[in-house]
Amino acid sequence: MISACLSLVLLTQKAPAPPEPVPTPRMMSRAEWGAKPPLAYAGPPNVVRWVTIHHTGVRQNPNRTFIDKLRGLQAFSQREDKLANGRTKPQWVDIPYHYYIDINGELAECRPIMIPGDTNTTYDPAGHALVVIEGDFTQDVFHEAQRQAMLTVVTWLCARYQVSPSRIRGHRDWTPGETTCPGLKVEAEFPWLRAKVTQRLQAAGLRPMAW
Repeated sequence: MISACLSLVLLTQKAPAPPEPVPTPRMMSRAEWGAKPPLAYAGPPNVVRWVTIHHTGVRQNPNRTFIDKLRGLQAFSQREDKLANGRTKPQWVDIPYHYYIDINGELAECRPIMIPGDTNTTYDPAGHALVVIEGDFTQDVFHEAQRQAMLTVVTWLCARYQVSPSRIRGHRDWTPGETTCPGLKVEAEFPWLRAKVTQRLQAAGLRPMAW
């Protein structure tokens, strides 16, 4: 009887999910930084086909905690407000980016990935996974910890959503003449980034050039 019950349990148990070829990087979750829920969104889900890199466009601040930065950015994002150029931004669903890399290379989850991002420029961010890096990289140092975090999260995103490394872009690639984002210091790393992402995906047994 015990043997029969055990057999029934084994038959009804689900097999464990296979490990991800590229593990999910350690990141601060929305719950950990105390995110408020996204505002109402009724549009289509975000189907990721591109990974696009932004910078925050404000100077790095090592004296402010990461949690405080995230909460402040969410509060700004979820209300109508003035931009530095005097224009008014609309109320957004949430932080406009999906992932945030701080000055120390720490990573946080921002807008849920199934909701397309937002932008103050004219490109349509639907279909993009948006990664923002803290700093104004026309002036600030692009720290090695940030560079490595960019590589880690972009590799994971490309693996998770089968995005070819050739589809890694910067904000300015989509809006030439409208912005300097993500700054020349970050853009200069894109050839290295695409090559390293390709190497890591191939080492994980994936075939990114076929995507």
